[in-house]
Amino acid sequence: MLRFTLLVLGLCLAGLPAAAQPDAKLIEDLVVANRVLADLGVVDGFGHVSVRHDKDSNRYLMSRSMAPALVKAEDILEYDLDSVAVDARGQALFLERFIHGEIYKARPDVKAIVHSHSPSVIPFGVSKTRLQPIYHMSSFMGVDVPVFEIRDVAGSASDLLVRNARLGAALANVLGDKTVVLMRGHGSVTVGTSIPQVVFRAYYAEMNARLQSEAIKLGAVTYLTADEAAASAKTNDALVMRPWELWKRKVTKPE
Repeated sequence: MLRFTLLVLGLCLAGLPAAAQPDAKLIEDLVVANRVLADLGVVDGFGHVSVRHDKDSNRYLMSRSMAPALVKAEDILEYDLDSVAVDARGQALFLERFIHGEIYKARPDVKAIVHSHSPSVIPFGVSKTRLQPIYHMSSFMGVDVPVFEIRDVAGSASDLLVRNARLGAALANVLGDKTVVLMRGHGSVTVGTSIPQVVFRAYYAEMNARLQSEAIKLGAVTYLTADEAAASAKTNDALVMRPWELWKRKVTKPE
C-alpha cells in the first residue's frame, strides 16, 4: 500500500493550528481519487477532483495544476471558498478552480467535486438529446441533467473555461440541487457527499452516456422513471465502497 506521509509535505499550512490540519486519510483518499479517475478513463491529462476540508467547511483541498494520474500527497493544496490558495508554495493552480469554490459556497451538502472532459458525455452537452439515466447504476442523475451554456454569461468569444468566480457561480446556479451538470462544448461536473461517492458518480455518468448513445442507435429508449431513479440511487449510495475498494486496490502499488 502507498503511504502518504504528511509530516513534511507542505500540508502543515502556514500559521494554522494543528486542529485545522486536514485528516491524513482525507489526503490519501484525494490522491487515490485522482489516480482512480485516470485509471477509469474519466480524466486524462486534464480534469480535477476536490474535497471539502474535514475541519473547516469554508475551505477545500485539491492538487496543484497537473495531470491527475501523477498527483501525490505533497501536491495537495488548501483553498478558501474564493478559490485562493492558502499557500500556493509557488505552484501553478488550476484555472478552473472556481468551479469548486463556487459550488461549495452554493451547496453546503456537497463534500467532493469532480470536473472532467469524459468523452462519452460531451455529445449530450452539444445536442438536443438530453443525458438521462438508462440503468440503475446512473440513477443518481435523476431524470434530467442540466446543461451549462457559458455563452449566457461570458458571451460568444470565451475559451469555455470557468476561469473566474462569476462563471463558477453561474455554473453552480445551473447545477442547482442536481448531482451532475454538463458544460456545453467542454465537459461535466459531478458532486457528492464523499470522495468514494463522487468518483462512483463521475464514472457511472460516463458509462451511462456511453450506453445511452448505443441504445439510441437501436431505436426508442426506455429511461428510468423518477421513482425508479430515486429508489435505485438510495440502494447504490449504500454500496459505493464496494467499487471504491476495488478501484483503490488497482491504483495502489505495493511498497
